[in-house]
Amino acid sequence: MLRMLRFWLGATILSGSTAYDALGQDSFDLPPIRYSESLSKDPVALLGRKIQRGELVLPQDSQFGVLPGLLKELNVPVESQVLVFSKTSLQIHKISPSNPRALYFNDSVYVGYVPGSSILELAANDPDLGAVFYTLDFAPPKEASQGVQLVRDRGQCLSCHATSRTENVPGYLVRSIYPDASGRPRTGTSSYTTDYRSLFQTRWGGWYVTGTHGQMRHLGNAFALDRSDPQKMDLEAGANRSELPSRVQRELHLQPHSDLVALMVLEHQIRVHNLITKANYEARQAIAMDVSMNQALGRDSGHRSESTQRRIQSAASSLADAILMRNESPLEQVVQGTSSFAEVFASLGPRDSQNRSLRQFDLHTRLFRHRLSYLIYTPEFQALPKDILGPLREHLQETLRTDEYRAEREILEATLPGWLSAS
Repeated sequence: MLRMLRFWLGATILSGSTAYDALGQDSFDLPPIRYSESLSKDPVALLGRKIQRGELVLPQDSQFGVLPGLLKELNVPVESQVLVFSKTSLQIHKISPSNPRALYFNDSVYVGYVPGSSILELAANDPDLGAVFYTLDFAPPKEASQGVQLVRDRGQCLSCHATSRTENVPGYLVRSIYPDASGRPRTGTSSYTTDYRSLFQTRWGGWYVTGTHGQMRHLGNAFALDRSDPQKMDLEAGANRSELPSRVQRELHLQPHSDLVALMVLEHQIRVHNLITKANYEARQAIAMDVSMNQALGRDSGHRSESTQRRIQSAASSLADAILMRNESPLEQVVQGTSSFAEVFASLGPRDSQNRSLRQFDLHTRLFRHRLSYLIYTPEFQALPKDILGPLREHLQETLRTDEYRAEREILEATLPGWLSAS
């Protein structure tokens, strides 16, 4: 028994809620997650297998290659387009203020496109693994017979996408920087990882933003050009822009927008997605540790230690707060985008008998009308381990039973009958 305990403690070092093996290997590459070696079942992986089996050939557009066909197959709306010009991602040498990277997304998939590149960047959520990253290499139209090649990332993306900025799990982030004229982060400046809790004035540095927002100001559309004060930016020039600047050619992208509402939804999604993955990992890792310890100590296999219970409760509480949109930074002015994103997004969700949906927007004092995230419907949320769903439901029930959340409770009960009270 002591030998087994020594093996466990020698193989794994615990730091907070994150485990690392003695050689510095990420905890999620160890059992029970086995992130890198596990076969993913995310939407991009499933599409890739169809292509590999010859069941699907993505059409080639003369200008955008396979991008339009790929978005259609993955059910990613083109209206979700947002544009980032900062040199903070994989293809930094191709990205610039005149050639920004476009991001498109739905509830579980993200697609990145840089004009002039033959590589698409993709990421999608697997119910067991969380965020999985890919590149899709496609031949130019004249070489279309060569087809496309989907390659899963083997660690390069995780250097940025599995850090404290992403809850130390494979995940997503939106960075806001003070960019110079070429889109590089200015030396000596701060940067922000932003989500729905962030102050409006700290968001979207290095991004284009089209939309109106009254007297509120953000860092988008602007550059830090003052050498004596590297964080000084002309925020007035970047405010309330109805269209992209002339330096961005309209024909470079599928849409002439970088919609403000789409950016706000993106920030909401990335935090909830990361916490879904965090909750999944925490429950499975903690229980796996208990199983080993129970075996070593001759305890009942179903015994749950106090540390495991605390770990699961903490993860459930954090995810419940995000699903309930707690600590959202309030809007001081009405916001409005420039594309049809808001209408397209709101039309997609299930509705109750009163035509209410968790995808309806407010945009006056907060992002959504109802303070319960639509991401509760996603496969990755619904597939969370039962050990985390139990305490998570308890947290949600405690809030949703109040009169303040009556509408949210009624919508959930109508669109996911019995889920909230399930054991």
